Amino acid sequence: MNTVATLPRSDSGNAARYAQLVRSSKKAEWQIDRDLLQQRSFDFSRKFLPDGLSRIDRLTFLAADEARLLSQIQGRTYAYIFGLVERFISAKMLDQGRAHVFDDQLALEALVRFSNDEIKHQELFRRIEAMMGTQLPAGYRQVADPNEVARAVLAASTWSVLALTCHIELFVQTHYVQSIAPREELCPLFKDVFKFHWKDESRHVVLDELEWEAEHAKLSPAERDQAVNDLIALVAAVDAILQAQSASDADYFIQNASRPFNVDETAQIKACVLGAYRWQYIVSGVQHPHFGRLLTRMTTAAQMSRVQTALAPIMSH
Repeated sequence: MNTVATLPRSDSGNAARYAQLVRSSKKAEWQIDRDLLQQRSFDFSRKFLPDGLSRIDRLTFLAADEARLLSQIQGRTYAYIFGLVERFISAKMLDQGRAHVFDDQLALEALVRFSNDEIKHQELFRRIEAMMGTQLPAGYRQVADPNEVARAVLAASTWSVLALTCHIELFVQTHYVQSIAPREELCPLFKDVFKFHWKDESRHVVLDELEWEAEHAKLSPAERDQAVNDLIALVAAVDAILQAQSASDADYFIQNASRPFNVDETAQIKACVLGAYRWQYIVSGVQHPHFGRLLTRMTTAAQMSRVQTALAPIMSH
């Protein structure tokens, strides 16, 4: 099941949708320590990331303890990458809010609340990544700096950044509902972290769509065409980060496993981790039906063909 939060449209148009988002945001507010962490710790006797996301079950030569370690390494990176992307998402939503300063105050409040949620998520992911780091072996490496990534992303057109953001918010929901929530064998705290994250993102994706469609309506055909090029470039940049992080994580796992792996096993581990990261952060969002509908509606056939051609090497991995 692919989930996406939907809101009823009213005669007053988007104003009613922004108002409902503000109401739901107020009702769903939560705090990191009071409601989520509650002085709990991660259970390192369990997997963190499920096989449906990590693809570790494809590495049939791994022993149970090896599979668990690789799941925990991927879980640490899962938190790190979300913290990284939310740096540019929070900044972009603050930018979007400025357009509503002298207009719809509920739209402004909805976007400010969105930004506040993303800042809270950044703190959460920094904290849990550090918590994991106290129990995992030394030598783990983050390959990209969140501020540098944010600066690069925000230099692209607003249309492309909003498209990428919508893609991310949609796959968050798919990951939790399809792969994380049903798995009882996972660390309970890890599951709860992404349950709370999922709750917020189910509202955020509605705002993403509203802002993306509004931006689309402002652009000329030539500007839209350039925005599609920008989106393709952003996805390529994300993939470059995933390639570097997957290589680092695979090496880190191999160095810390309890036994050596042969050449073929090493190659399989590296290919598996790269494929998993591409699935998690690109493919699962691209294949989300709602994202497909939105992108198709906001591109021409020729533009969609360019997107599909650019994605083909990633999708086939």
